[in-house]
Amino acid sequence: MRPSENQIFRREIEVANQKKTIGIIHAIHLTIGAMKPFLDQYIPDVDVMHLCDDTIQRDNLAAAVGTIPKHNYFRFAQYCHNLQESGVELILLACSTFNYAAELARPMIDIPILQIDRPMMELAVMRGKRVGLLATLPSTVPSSERLLRIVAAEKNREVEITTVLQPDAFAAVSRGDRATHNRLLLEEIQKLSGKVDSIVMAQLSMSALEPELGKTAVPVFNSGTTGFGYIREKLYGPVRDEVHA
Repeated sequence: MRPSENQIFRREIEVANQKKTIGIIHAIHLTIGAMKPFLDQYIPDVDVMHLCDDTIQRDNLAAAVGTIPKHNYFRFAQYCHNLQESGVELILLACSTFNYAAELARPMIDIPILQIDRPMMELAVMRGKRVGLLATLPSTVPSSERLLRIVAAEKNREVEITTVLQPDAFAAVSRGDRATHNRLLLEEIQKLSGKVDSIVMAQLSMSALEPELGKTAVPVFNSGTTGFGYIREKLYGPVRDEVHA
């Protein structure tokens, strides 16, 4: 006897209610605190295994802009293997500077590996071809522009990227001065809004601005909101409003 739709739906609920576990790889400890509000909001019921190696960020910043040391790619692949062996259901790369690492590791790993910045880029390219990229670290710019172009090509969308770099904002948030960080970003958003159809904030640390954004002239996407919203859907699927017997 074939199960009814109600029985199937109940089984879906049982699966959804099972405890989920994800692994997150950080290249700097700053992102652990930066993502906590979004973990609490979007996946409070999920066990999170954080794996942080600050030497990744150190070595990325020491290299020439646009260059990632090979050993950092190796480290990332090894960390993915370790997390997979521990039983996580998916892996999130929380660093935008070397988001390419996720693409290199995927053929070696049997569970999904997600880039935290990709969901917001998918939203941005659908809003119009003029996309503003706001960054606070020079090392992030080449990788974010690369991924934005890849996403646009996959969506069959044209993209014109206007990049703005505000390093003083990163210096401020690194020393705990969130107020200065947010003020500088708001100023750049206001200036950039007249030139683009949407804005993406390149790094997770910039998501600290989210509570203060308010109404903006164009959509401003951050990887905290879009990234963890996507992860929740990836883990539990879209919400079903009703069931028909």
